[in-house]
Amino acid sequence: MVLLRYLDVCLVLATAPFVLVAGLPTLGYLIAAAAWLLTRAGTELLQDRARRIGDPKYRAGVQVAGMMGRIWLVALAIIIARYAGGKSDGIMAAALMLAAFTVYFVMSFFTRGNPLQASPRAQGRPTPS
Repeated sequence: MVLLRYLDVCLVLATAPFVLVAGLPTLGYLIAAAAWLLTRAGTELLQDRARRIGDPKYRAGVQVAGMMGRIWLVALAIIIARYAGGKSDGIMAAALMLAAFTVYFVMSFFTRGNPLQASPRAQGRPTPS
């Protein structure tokens, strides 16, 4: 189950030899891979923190902020790859991000429970009825 949960990370890392052997744009790959791994680790930390929050409004705010921050970082990585390397590096970065996100999105349906449900320890004291 852990392998499925991190299949996108495995895809990003397993693509490296093929990129090098095929002579594909390495700079675009490196920038996209670093950005994906960084944002993926940040997402895991924020999701863990959000699960421990008892207030639903605050929990939703943390999750939305994490999603928006991740979108901006991914877009920025593609733009940096384009202007630091060239058009082919930008395309490589965008293609890697698209493939990794597709795998992450599909696997999230199979590996996660209800992401909006708080863990039992975050529920707090029960209210008297």
